[in-house]
Amino acid sequence: MGLFKSEEERRIERDIKVRQGLRRIEKAVREQKQFQDEFIRNAQRAKMIGDTNQYNFIRNSLKKTATVQRLLERQLLAVKNALLIKRQAEASSDFASAMSTMANEIGRLFGQTDLVKTQMEWEKAMVQSQTMEERMNMFLDSIEDIAAQDTASAGTEITVTDEEIDRLIDAEAQAEHDKEIDQLTGLRAEIDALKQQGEKQK
Repeated sequence: MGLFKSEEERRIERDIKVRQGLRRIEKAVREQKQFQDEFIRNAQRAKMIGDTNQYNFIRNSLKKTATVQRLLERQLLAVKNALLIKRQAEASSDFASAMSTMANEIGRLFGQTDLVKTQMEWEKAMVQSQTMEERMNMFLDSIEDIAAQDTASAGTEITVTDEEIDRLIDAEAQAEHDKEIDQLTGLRAEIDALKQQGEKQK
């Protein structure tokens, strides 16, 4: 059945596949963030109980998670940019098709001589537009290859240091501490307000 599909049907299928891939990458980015949060909590616990071996293991896992997350975000950006360029190409193609239709209609109204000349001009425009669309399709097809190359070179291009991971863990711990302090401050303020209200009633 695939051999008998129209160009529009194939275009829609390509668009669906691209959107599905985009959603999978977005989901993977969210999952890496969840993994990072869990690793940070575990690292804080290991640091609290003085388990250096577990802390180092978790820190290495966090480095890997951060590297994967950065790689996925690069892939996501590449796909989004490709979609923008594809839409631009489609807009140019739609414009050329519309103008070609109008040129044919004008030619029909004003005679065969004008029609031949107009058709030649707009057929040239259509060829240029189709060439651009073919290039964009090739570009989209190469996204997976680019992603694979990014994965292979991630070890050298994307590095996350131990110091970055330590700062991340400590920052999360400080944020949790500050949150608890804010909650205690809020509770004290409520208690003071209740005391003052009780004194006024007396």
